[in-house]
Amino acid sequence: MDIFHISDTQAVLNPAGHEQLLQAGGFLWLDATHEEVAADTDAWRNRVEAITGTQIYELHIKDACNLSHPSYFDATQDYEMVVFRKLTLSEANGDIKNGGKRKIPAALNKLATTPVTFLLMENVLITVRPTVSRTVEQARQRLLDYKCKADNSTHGSRLPASPEELMLRLLNAMVDQYLELRQPLTQQLDRWQHALLDPRRPFNNWLALLDSRVELRKLDNLCEEQRDAMQELRDHIVDTHDGSSRAKDLLLVRTNDVMEHINRVLNHARRLEASLESAVQIHFAAMAHRTSEIMRTLTVITALFMPLTLITGIFGMNFEVMPLLKHASGFWYTMAAMGVIVILLLIYFRSQRYLQDQASRRLE
Repeated sequence: MDIFHISDTQAVLNPAGHEQLLQAGGFLWLDATHEEVAADTDAWRNRVEAITGTQIYELHIKDACNLSHPSYFDATQDYEMVVFRKLTLSEANGDIKNGGKRKIPAALNKLATTPVTFLLMENVLITVRPTVSRTVEQARQRLLDYKCKADNSTHGSRLPASPEELMLRLLNAMVDQYLELRQPLTQQLDRWQHALLDPRRPFNNWLALLDSRVELRKLDNLCEEQRDAMQELRDHIVDTHDGSSRAKDLLLVRTNDVMEHINRVLNHARRLEASLESAVQIHFAAMAHRTSEIMRTLTVITALFMPLTLITGIFGMNFEVMPLLKHASGFWYTMAAMGVIVILLLIYFRSQRYLQDQASRRLE
């Protein structure tokens, strides 16, 4: 477990004398991984208690180690707990998740998630996260790279002023990873739509399409859980925060910003799902229209040959005396009559607009 002491001017990793530093100002960030906590939960809890003076409930430790736990918020008299599922941007995780069998597009493989637990105390923030976390690693690096100039101007943004602000910054960065998926997801759905509506080749990859729809539905449910957790956190800040009005407003602004980003991801996932549904419906409508066109063409051909079949059937009767049967030009008269009948039928079908679509395509 790594310990950061964050003050107004600097962030120090694993400083000596945490208690003295905490009394001098600033706050602590205790960063641990799931493996570290699960290896010896009692030792980890005792160490946290020695640093913070607060004992974490055993059920909350179990929730922090549960990799299947949904996004969640809970509050006690001593601390608040937020579980937030973040993206696991690893192709290997996507392959394990799919068991090597499901044909999910590359963009949707990124929807593998893992929980990050935040334990929020008065002057301490505790995070329990996966071993590989791009968001947390980048936040740690930014804190350590922060430098304050002599004229009080800084390189980049200022340091977080409270554990709540640091937690909201991390949450905002995690949600932004979902926002980064919008373009590849949209491009993937555009490819699905073109494949569904391509008349030159039939669409047969229905299993991948179904899996993609399932992943979009999971993203929808995931965003709803995240939004509910953030809403409960916001209500808790409104009801219990005793700081200055400016500090409270800042926390509410950051919380609302996180919720707004979650809503953007949620709305985008729903739009993509609706677009996918529309593409499938248009696909079947186009198939039905194509089938109808084929049946109309076959019907017209059948209608043209019906009177010709009738004529040939009549002249195929075994009678000794029939008109034109022994006439020298009987054959040509019959063929001419058949041609006239076909022409008259074509004129009639054209007048009834049975051949309008085919004629329009020829004109184009």
